[in-house]
Amino acid sequence: MKKKLTPGLLLFAVLSFCFSGCEEPLKEEVYSQLAPENFLTTEEGVRSVLFAAYAEQSIIGNRGNFIIHAEEWCTDIEWETGGGANRTATLFINFTWDPSTDILFDMWQPQYRAIRNANLVLENLDDASISEEAKSLYAAEAKFIRALSYTRLFNWFGPIPLRTSSEEDLELSRASAEEIQSFVASELLAAIPVLPEPGNEAAYGRATSGAARALLAKFYLNTKQWQKAADMAQEVIAMGTYALYPVYEDLFKVQNEQNSEFIFVNTAIPDGPGNEHMNGAFPIGFAKDPRTGLSFQNTWRNWARQDRLWDGFYQSFSPDDQRAHLIMKTYINNAGDTVSLLNNDNTRSFKFWPDPNGLGNAHGNDFPEIRYADILLTRAEALNALKGPNQESIDLMNQVRNRAGLADLSVNDFATQEDLQEHILMERGWEFYSERKRRQDLIRMDKYIPFAQSRGITNAEPYRIYFPIPQSAMDSNPKLVQNERY
Repeated sequence: MKKKLTPGLLLFAVLSFCFSGCEEPLKEEVYSQLAPENFLTTEEGVRSVLFAAYAEQSIIGNRGNFIIHAEEWCTDIEWETGGGANRTATLFINFTWDPSTDILFDMWQPQYRAIRNANLVLENLDDASISEEAKSLYAAEAKFIRALSYTRLFNWFGPIPLRTSSEEDLELSRASAEEIQSFVASELLAAIPVLPEPGNEAAYGRATSGAARALLAKFYLNTKQWQKAADMAQEVIAMGTYALYPVYEDLFKVQNEQNSEFIFVNTAIPDGPGNEHMNGAFPIGFAKDPRTGLSFQNTWRNWARQDRLWDGFYQSFSPDDQRAHLIMKTYINNAGDTVSLLNNDNTRSFKFWPDPNGLGNAHGNDFPEIRYADILLTRAEALNALKGPNQESIDLMNQVRNRAGLADLSVNDFATQEDLQEHILMERGWEFYSERKRRQDLIRMDKYIPFAQSRGITNAEPYRIYFPIPQSAMDSNPKLVQNERY
């Protein structure tokens, strides 16, 4: 059945098509194809809505910068002072967020818009004048986007409404955790055989079979489906497509993008929407890095906001761990003085090394959603959960450690499953700081609340493993039930 477009949706779709970065310039004759009765019967129309779905799910730009840091500010890795962000950051540092916290709406609404757009693609493909091969591909990509958006919403808010059609009632109750888990798995399992192999996608940043497998492996891990997580991670490994980038310090630089370690990324461009990490990482008055010679450019921005790392995290690194090289501990300021950032909870993550062509707030460093190191450590953790310390888990961890310049671990170093789990948590912290993984890792390993309490956060109570549903979403849907204690 052909779906009807409302005037508002038509305007949205037209604007999305014009600004979504399509592969070919808009041609004059396309205007006749944008009529409400046939917009989603054309390949241009379907692609524009699909690309809009990609754009909505992306965690990049100003909105994404807040979301990324929100999941780090509430952990044992990062905190923040100064600037306009401090009001929001303080809520996350102190575990005092509530349903009115504005960033929560920015986490909720775009993911549901991505889901809506994916639903529209899936509902209109049958009537579109598109080859069957293209229909299958677009359907698989739409399923991937829906699954990705639901994994994020489930991580942030717990069970949420499962909207699978644009014709459903606007007021929906929350699905069960089992329904969410089943839906995400079915979406990705259906998409995997249809999506292109890595490197064969039409444009970098679009879904591949490797990205779908990796996303599913991580979803199984975070929902503690250990055997499925181990098996799906092994499928990614067995593809033979991915490998650790040789030099950790260079992995995140703009010139090394589209490497064999990045499985799925949020793409960034220097003139926006870009990666805004460095604007809050530069120390006050930063002029030069004495270790590398990096000098501040007048095309960059150094915000009043200061995103800082806790000393306890920085000091947890082995002196030989090359991953710590991307944490700045001293710098030269504009007066020519060398300033130490140590012993004041003030070291800085320079993981997303400044883009030489960065303009204003926007640097071009892609932000990885999943990379191969995560898959290696996913299988290592899942195998440990299944059978305790084992040689394969150690071998997988050693691959990651060796790239960091560290010596091999031995299975004999760990007496119990808990011992190895604690080390995997530390390894993940050293490997993935500033990559929006720490909160979820701590929750999965039951350390999120205890670690916060050990930092003196008295508001860190068990119910805060989930964020509250934004008040605006509650107001618009009477069937929604708020998360406990909010």
